[in-house]
Amino acid sequence: MLLNIVHDTHYRYTTPVRHSIQVLRLTPRPDPLQRILHWNISAPRRLWSAADAYGNRSHTLVVSEPHEDIRVVAQGVVEVTPPAQAGLLPHAPERLSPLVFLTATALTAADEAVRSFADRHCNGAPTSVEDLLQLATAVAAVLAYRSGITESHTPAGVALAHGFGVCQDHAHLFIACCRLRGVPARYVSGYVEVAEDPHAASHAWAEAWLPDTGWVSVDVTHGNLVTDHHCSLAVGRDFDSASPLRGVRTGGGGEALEVRVVVDTGQQ
Repeated sequence: MLLNIVHDTHYRYTTPVRHSIQVLRLTPRPDPLQRILHWNISAPRRLWSAADAYGNRSHTLVVSEPHEDIRVVAQGVVEVTPPAQAGLLPHAPERLSPLVFLTATALTAADEAVRSFADRHCNGAPTSVEDLLQLATAVAAVLAYRSGITESHTPAGVALAHGFGVCQDHAHLFIACCRLRGVPARYVSGYVEVAEDPHAASHAWAEAWLPDTGWVSVDVTHGNLVTDHHCSLAVGRDFDSASPLRGVRTGGGGEALEVRVVVDTGQQ
C-alpha cells in the first residue's frame, strides 16, 4: 500500500515570540514493514536530526529571533507492506527491552477508575491477540469518540471519568490496563487511511508485548489490528514521548494552532 501524506502545522501568536524550540517527530519510523519513497519537512529554519531514546527519528527546530508564527509541513509517500499476520510486527532488533514499557506515566497512571475498569474487562493479564482485541473493544465502548472534551495532557483516568475521548485517550486507557496487568505496552503516533471514516488521518494506537508473540499493534479506536493502511511516526511510553510536535517558547502571548492532515492511497 502506498500512503500519500501531508501534515501541515501552523502556530500563530498574538504577540511576537522571542525564542522557541520545537522537537519534531514527523519522519516515519524505521520499520521492516514501511519504506519511505519520498519525504520532506519544510520548516522556517534548519532542522537538526537525531535518533531519540526510543529509536524515533526526530528533528529539532530552533528559532532565536522574534517571530509571530511557525509553519511546519511534512509530506511524502510511504510504502507499507502488510504483515504476515495482521497486527503482528516482525521480530527485529530493538533499542530497548519491552520491560521499559511497563512503567506507568502521568498519562497512563492506574487510578481507582482505571483499576475498576480493568477488573471488569481484563481481570487477568491479556495473553493472546484475542484478549487484546476484547480489551480494545471495551475501551472504545466506554470512551465514546468526541473531540474537544479532552486535551493532549489528559490522563487516562480523567478521560474515563468524562466518558469521552479521542484516539490518544483510547490508547492511554488501553496501555494503562495492560501495564496494570504486567503486560508491556507502548503508545504509537502516526497516520491511518480509512475511507469515509472521520477518525482517520492523524492517529494514535497502541502496541502490547506478548512473550510468545512479540509486539502486537492494536488500533484501539477502530477495534482492530493495525494493517498496511497505518503509517507509524514514533513510539513512546505515552503521548508526551511520541507526539509529532512538542516545544517550548518565550513570549508570544496567546497561541492559535491549525493542523491539516491528509492521507490517501495509491497503488503500485
